[in-house]
Amino acid sequence: MKLSDFKYSIPEELVAFYPAEPRDSSRLMVINRADSKIEHSSFTDITDYLNEGDCLVINETKVFPARLIGIKEKTEAEVEIFLLRELENNLWEVLVKPARKVRIGNRLIVNGDIMCDVLDNTVSGGRVVRFDYDGDFHEVVVKIGKAPLPPYIHREPEEEDKEKYQTVFAKVRGAVAAPTAGLHFTDKLLKKIKAKNIQIVPIVLHVGLGSFRPVQVEDLTRHRMDSEYCEISEEAANIINKTKKDGGAVVCVGTTSVRSLESAITSEHQVKPFAGWTDKFIFPPYEFKIVNRLITNFHLPCSTLIMLVSAFASRDLMFKAYRKAIKEKYRFYSFGDAMIIL
Repeated sequence: MKLSDFKYSIPEELVAFYPAEPRDSSRLMVINRADSKIEHSSFTDITDYLNEGDCLVINETKVFPARLIGIKEKTEAEVEIFLLRELENNLWEVLVKPARKVRIGNRLIVNGDIMCDVLDNTVSGGRVVRFDYDGDFHEVVVKIGKAPLPPYIHREPEEEDKEKYQTVFAKVRGAVAAPTAGLHFTDKLLKKIKAKNIQIVPIVLHVGLGSFRPVQVEDLTRHRMDSEYCEISEEAANIINKTKKDGGAVVCVGTTSVRSLESAITSEHQVKPFAGWTDKFIFPPYEFKIVNRLITNFHLPCSTLIMLVSAFASRDLMFKAYRKAIKEKYRFYSFGDAMIIL
């Protein structure tokens, strides 16, 4: 398939700028691949589509407030510094904006006392910088950083977004974007799922900006995903493999969980323990080895996310679902409504 096969437009008024309150009150579209039937429900009823003996795979990555505001030492021009990943102690790969004004050798000052020296260029808008700060840099980032809301949320990040743009099961710091399908879950809903004898299986994939970056090449085989760090424990792999052996369904919460599992497949189509980097790009046609059902949000056009769900459910069925979602005024993107694909 080609990039142009995944172009569509979403009315601006359907883009969610804030999450539903409470989280699990969002709407849920139910899509059945067997008969292409589409129904409407509420996320509070997600357990109706999960059965005893299934397992629910969640991504425990934790978003850190990666957006910092600095000024250039000599000109005092304001610069946004978006932390991508730590390369080693105090050495970071970042995005800067406006990029044209930030050059190698510049010094930026953050919050009055954190020095940031620009050492190298990377990709467009990217820089390698070294922070000079006494103490725990991560602790100060949590205090002064802003939530890394996606650019299509046209508002300034608020202090409350540090909690709202975070799943209730987030534990392992490292993501610069939330695994947004997980935002719909509450502690109460997770207890309800466990009470139905459904095992909740944690994995970790630290979501980077590459997951949400639009594909730029028409030939999808030429697109390369940014690498993201992933961990699947031996215990998680064993639970997933036993679930499949016993006839239960492996239900993934979000595309990040799908890519994690599909990055750690043995020749016998089982999941193996994994700790490393993955650049797995899933687009049609693709044979899924592990995942039986998928909980996901409504995604950006031409993104790797819509390509993955189209591989899982077929492009025609996804476009039918999106047309219906627009007609029924579902809320779109990170803070929007959800779907479960059966």
